[in-house]
Amino acid sequence: MCFSAAANFVGSGVLGAIGVVTLTKVRHRRELLFAALPTLFAVHQFIEGFVWLGLDGVLSPAVTHNMGAAFMLYAQGLLPFLLPLSVLLFEPDAASRRRMVPFLAIGTGTALYTLWALIAYPLEVYVRGNSIVYGNAGTNYTALGVLYVIATCGPLFFSKIKMMVVFGAANLAILLAVMAIKRYAFTSVWCAYAAAASLIVLVYFWKSIEDRPFRYAEVM
Repeated sequence: MCFSAAANFVGSGVLGAIGVVTLTKVRHRRELLFAALPTLFAVHQFIEGFVWLGLDGVLSPAVTHNMGAAFMLYAQGLLPFLLPLSVLLFEPDAASRRRMVPFLAIGTGTALYTLWALIAYPLEVYVRGNSIVYGNAGTNYTALGVLYVIATCGPLFFSKIKMMVVFGAANLAILLAVMAIKRYAFTSVWCAYAAAASLIVLVYFWKSIEDRPFRYAEVM
């Protein structure tokens, strides 16, 4: 996230509170992974707080590197798999769940390649323009970025749930803005604002509690 460790820790606390409230609104186990997104983003922002502390000289280079690797692991290695999976599980009927399968396949392939790249290539972490830059030679490809966007935003647009589409539109708008303004720090800045957009997830769970759980008995 921009600015400082304090901004990350405060943001993490706010997101953590949003995440806890969201999880209390879960009515079925299929809803759990999607409802956990704000909490996962909270942990993610908390981890980046330690990256900032390391870059500020408070923590050792080894700890800084490990925290940066943990941040990248979720942002690039797990999120493109977890997000389409969470939407697939949450979809209310078999037809809408089938629409998510191609996105899950793309996300799984993207995640597996990225995990390999994060192991095979060294990680660079440094500050530029009040933001943290995470560099990895194995993931710095436009084609991989396109697949990442398809996996993380695509399933939301094809969801049967209107608020999912709103969440997807917010994330895509933020993504395009970050690419235009701070492409060099995309991983950090987009994850921060995507985390803030997870407030939409709470709003949906809060407002739809009378409409859930869906009828998941239908075979996919």
